[in-house]
Amino acid sequence: MVRRLAEAKARAVAESGHSGLIIGSDQAAIMNGQIIGKPGNHAAAVRQLQQASDNELLFLTGLCVFNSANGRIQLDCIPCKARFRVLDDALIERYLQREQPYDCAGAFKSEGLGIALLQSMETSDPTALIGLPLIRLTQMLEKEGFTVI
Repeated sequence: MVRRLAEAKARAVAESGHSGLIIGSDQAAIMNGQIIGKPGNHAAAVRQLQQASDNELLFLTGLCVFNSANGRIQLDCIPCKARFRVLDDALIERYLQREQPYDCAGAFKSEGLGIALLQSMETSDPTALIGLPLIRLTQMLEKEGFTVI
């Protein structure tokens, strides 16, 4: 699903008239076999974080590099297991008041204060958790002849 959505985003940019190497990305969070969406509001974010407390979430980040010049597509899905520490209601409330991550899967932003909610994470690319796996993206860009450094 995240690969498909990342590709759809990249193709939509290309169809709007942009050219070159186009990057698309999408992310989903999974807990206990269920996809967790963006909470959208405070009450839903509280529920998501209460469920994440002392639990492991799997974040899947889909990545697409679309070369509009030749139509070549590279797709990948980068997983990240995030183990949340025990979160009491006061901690959840303080976090949500400061960060307001209502548009983030799992009600969580690792690039901000959300990192303090984690006990550990396991991934080949820590930037995947923020929604754009830069290690994998660098490899894909180089495959298209774009040198990052």
